[in-house]
Amino acid sequence: MLRTPRPASLLANARRAWRQSLQLRVITITLASSGALVLTFGLVVGGLITNGLVNAKTGSELQVVRDGSASASAQLGLIIFNDPQLNSRVDSVLKSPSVVGRDQEVTLALLPDPSNTRLDDLEHIGLPDELTGAVHDMGFAQQRTYLDLGPGTGGRKLYLVFGRELDQAYLGKVQLFYLYPLDDVVQQADLVSNTIAITGVALVLMLGLVVFFVTRLVVSPVRVAARTAQRLSNGLLDQRMEVTGEDDLAALAASFNQMAENLQRHILRLEDMSRLQRRFTSDVSHELRTPLTTVRMAADLIFNTREDLDPVVARSAELLQTELDRFEGLLAELLEISRFDAGFAALDAEPANLGPLVERAVDRLRSVAERAGVEVEVDVPADPVVAEVDVRRVERILRNLIGNAIEHSEGRPVLVRLAAREGAAAVTVRDHGVGLKPGEEKLVFNRFWRADPSRARQTGGTGLGLSISAEDARLHGGWLEAWGAPGQGAQFRLTVPARAGDRLVSSPLRLVPTDFRPPVDAEPEPWSASAAPADEFDRLDPHRPASRPPAPRARDTAERPSSPGKSGKTARSGGAAARALRAARSTVADRGEPPVAVEPGDVDA
Repeated sequence: MLRTPRPASLLANARRAWRQSLQLRVITITLASSGALVLTFGLVVGGLITNGLVNAKTGSELQVVRDGSASASAQLGLIIFNDPQLNSRVDSVLKSPSVVGRDQEVTLALLPDPSNTRLDDLEHIGLPDELTGAVHDMGFAQQRTYLDLGPGTGGRKLYLVFGRELDQAYLGKVQLFYLYPLDDVVQQADLVSNTIAITGVALVLMLGLVVFFVTRLVVSPVRVAARTAQRLSNGLLDQRMEVTGEDDLAALAASFNQMAENLQRHILRLEDMSRLQRRFTSDVSHELRTPLTTVRMAADLIFNTREDLDPVVARSAELLQTELDRFEGLLAELLEISRFDAGFAALDAEPANLGPLVERAVDRLRSVAERAGVEVEVDVPADPVVAEVDVRRVERILRNLIGNAIEHSEGRPVLVRLAAREGAAAVTVRDHGVGLKPGEEKLVFNRFWRADPSRARQTGGTGLGLSISAEDARLHGGWLEAWGAPGQGAQFRLTVPARAGDRLVSSPLRLVPTDFRPPVDAEPEPWSASAAPADEFDRLDPHRPASRPPAPRARDTAERPSSPGKSGKTARSGGAAARALRAARSTVADRGEPPVAVEPGDVDA
């Protein structure tokens, strides 16, 4: 059974069509304005024509009324008020040709004046009191009014009424009325109104049709340009517009085609350069593995016999071993980056409990934390947090984030927190180091970027950790985000869907930590995506650029993560704290990518 569309849905469809169609808006506005103009014109012209017809009727009959009323006054002067034939004599006077005049459709009526009590027996028709009162006051009056003169008169009609007061010697004061029917005037006025209405409707429809075709001529090329631009944005770089004629639209199409051709040429050149760069990185990485293996074997041999060598040579063997470790790590990460660039990276997702992954990542960096004198706190829920992830990649992300936090914590505690909610799991790594300068939260995911290249390194990173972590997060369909503030440390957040392939809509943990306190005396800074409250920012569509929600309040009290279960595990790590990210606010992604695309990387990367 067919359902009748609801008014709300019809209104929504109409609004959508109004917003999306330029042609519809132009046609509607043209029809509305032209319709209003034609309506105003019809009312004004119809009124003027009707008034002209009535005035012509009034002017032609006014002299007849004057002459007839004078003749009637002379004849009525011969009748006495107590004449037994009063009504018949009055009737004969009112039918006299000299009184009636040329118009045989006129109706005459004689009424006693309201002050006349002599003619109570005189038969007369009922007329409005306002009319008889006006005649009594002014002696003469005219008026257009609707009257029903009784059976045989055609019912209620419009009449042009003339009234004149006559002062008779015997009858006293009487009022003589001429009632002219305006049927012919009404018919002519109706004819004029109908003609104007039909002509106006036809004119509006014709104007709408003309506007439709004119706007179609203009809008169609624009729509073609929009479709072509859409195809170009989808990667179909060979799409072009058809150039017809030599007018402005043809010039627009030609300019558009020239722009598309230039874009295609530049994009292809950039693709070739990028392909060569990726090929070079991949080839160099692979080609270096063979000589590096030989060098590694020789270095291991020298390193294992360093006790028998001269102290200077032994120290050189140790330095060689350390730098070879760094070089092998850099080479491995370059190979990983080349796989991401080539699109060969694959996700090997399986259900895994994230709690042990977090604890294992902290345990592996325990010695580093002890050397740096940093206390690492772990906050893990008592219940298992299960998500479909690639364990190897998630562990790599966590090692990068925790290692960077230790490196930049300036000897202060580091907090690692895990939580799950609404089909998503999240891990935050919070340090209380120098923090990030404004804008640096967008740079930490760049390859080989470091917050302060002059700072000493404790973990010996290669500068690619956060870039690789970002790619790993994107491969999971997750978010990797950063926040920081000068002097208040930084926080990185990894959010992954509980089921592989699901789309994230929110994160269980806040990106801006609850202990963040903006400087009271500082001037307000421009809003950053990282500064949005969790209940506003964290629920943004990750595939849509962040809008500008209100800046966070100084004491934002968003809901804290679930209570710690296996929390309280701490590890001491060592080394002087390294470079701190100096601050700004958190970020979702650079280059217009959603939070999923914002990839944290080594701070020292």
